[in-house]
Amino acid sequence: MTDSEAPGYLLDNARPEAGVRFDALGSLFDPGTFRRIEALGIAPGWRCWEVGAGGATVPAWLAERVGPRGRVLATDLDTSWAAAAAAAGGGVLEVRRHDVGREEPPGEGFDLVHARLVLVHVAGRERALRSMAAALKPGGWLLLEDADPAAQPLVCLDGHGPEQELANRLKAAFRTLLTARGADLAFGRKLPRLLREAGLAEVAAEAYFPVTSPACAVLEAATVRHVRAELLAAGLATEDEIDRHLAAVEAGRLDLSTSPMISAWGRRP
Repeated sequence: MTDSEAPGYLLDNARPEAGVRFDALGSLFDPGTFRRIEALGIAPGWRCWEVGAGGATVPAWLAERVGPRGRVLATDLDTSWAAAAAAAGGGVLEVRRHDVGREEPPGEGFDLVHARLVLVHVAGRERALRSMAAALKPGGWLLLEDADPAAQPLVCLDGHGPEQELANRLKAAFRTLLTARGADLAFGRKLPRLLREAGLAEVAAEAYFPVTSPACAVLEAATVRHVRAELLAAGLATEDEIDRHLAAVEAGRLDLSTSPMISAWGRRP
């Protein structure tokens, strides 16, 4: 993520739970991301910038698609999780430390710029969006994918019992922490308008969220463990509530969903 995120980015990539979260997010959202990029026409020789790369799956897939004549630049503040993909990239994939919220784009003339679950956390998110749009070549595509927790705030849509009600209370507490760190929980819905305001054409968008899947349970458990200390320190949950929730998650008794992922794209004229 970026230095310009609100103080103390809640889901710090340096924590051990981050790798588990990256794997679960990849299982949930990589297929949709890849489908959208394919529809934008990715081809051998493309130059791509993956912003806030975090894990390795998207940069590695892009490198495979653009081939030896292309280039993929993956940037983040903590690049450790993408390092393995760079090592296997055959020179196509470069990983670089970069703060999209504060620094100028690390290049220009990109055929594709992509960010997923990045700008919702960046304090200077609208400036960052404009800088990504400016880094495109004429005809290049910007694809942004961000959550909109305000649109669907529940982790258990079917809140029929005490365990589901507890899960939803803890999700509300998690949203409180995110808001305190500067996250915009309604950012995803703004993407189409912001892409148009950045001068992009052919803007379109869609939303997706799973209602239940094994990866949702993995993501939920890793996220709760990641923010456990913060929940306790803020008085938003007790040790017993967290332990009971994790036990219910790990026993498979909950149908867990995610916030809607809104994907929006536009082309630089």
